[in-house]
Amino acid sequence: MKDSIASVMNVQKQIESYIALQPQPKRADMEALHKLIRRVLPKARLWFLDGKNSEGKTVSNPNIGYGIYTIKYADGTAKEFYRIGMSANTSGISVYIFGIEDKTWLKRTYAKTLGKASVTGYCIKFKSLKDINVSVLEAAIREAATNAKPPAS
Repeated sequence: MKDSIASVMNVQKQIESYIALQPQPKRADMEALHKLIRRVLPKARLWFLDGKNSEGKTVSNPNIGYGIYTIKYADGTAKEFYRIGMSANTSGISVYIFGIEDKTWLKRTYAKTLGKASVTGYCIKFKSLKDINVSVLEAAIREAATNAKPPAS
């Protein structure tokens, strides 16, 4: 039990440090988004991925993750991953939503009302929270996180 508590505390510290390293105003946006996701998913498991592979080489931006999603591979293997993710990128912030079976659902359902954002099958990318409708982003996160197979629109 001690190890799991220490592990959770370590992840929280990593998340806090990662957000604190971001320049303003991105830092404030990421803090607000982290609070929003924690409010939507208060019991979700927290993850922090530093973006490095097993050899220590950087292969992606660091990511904060929320919840659990089981990725199933074609060879029959599976691994746990997060359902919702957030990452700083060079032009702003990316929010990832994994486990959506219909890869057109996110864009079809939310792109028109989200505001100034790029929406793909699993990613919503925007420069700043002020550029988007945060309540629409919250709705997308809530629906996707609580329903692995969102309904067709």
